[in-house]
Amino acid sequence: MDNNSLSHTSWNCKYHIVFAPKYRRKIIYGELKQDIANILSMLCKRKEVHIVEAEVCPDHIHMLVEIPPKMSVSDFVGYLKGKSTLMIFERHANLKYKYGNRHFWCRGYYVDTVGKNAKKIEEYIRNQLNEDMLYDQMSMKEYIDPFTGEPVIKSNKKK
Repeated sequence: MDNNSLSHTSWNCKYHIVFAPKYRRKIIYGELKQDIANILSMLCKRKEVHIVEAEVCPDHIHMLVEIPPKMSVSDFVGYLKGKSTLMIFERHANLKYKYGNRHFWCRGYYVDTVGKNAKKIEEYIRNQLNEDMLYDQMSMKEYIDPFTGEPVIKSNKKK
């Protein structure tokens, strides 16, 4: 079984959580990426939350976590975002100038219960970084007119 247990409770509570840095800045690169991952992992261990799968993308975080039923999801996410902000600003003091008033994360977040779709969501999170990179590489340039099906001829006329 996939169930965990407390003294008088057996539970299987998995949540898919997504949150982003303030202004969706693509700040989570290089050394900062690994540091943020370490901070989030440490904070989850403190609250006895198990990380099933996680991915740190350039402008958002995906996590699949098991949260004990004694803790609400909103309390956990508030704790995670609040404490991680303080720790990030403590370790990377230069970020204080980009993010005024010590707000590193956006105010909101996305959460979804997993249920029986845990494997699909794990796979989605695992492949999220690749999908983001492919999406960024997509071009808006049209080679074939979608209405006529004819090749697009680029004119050099200036209006």
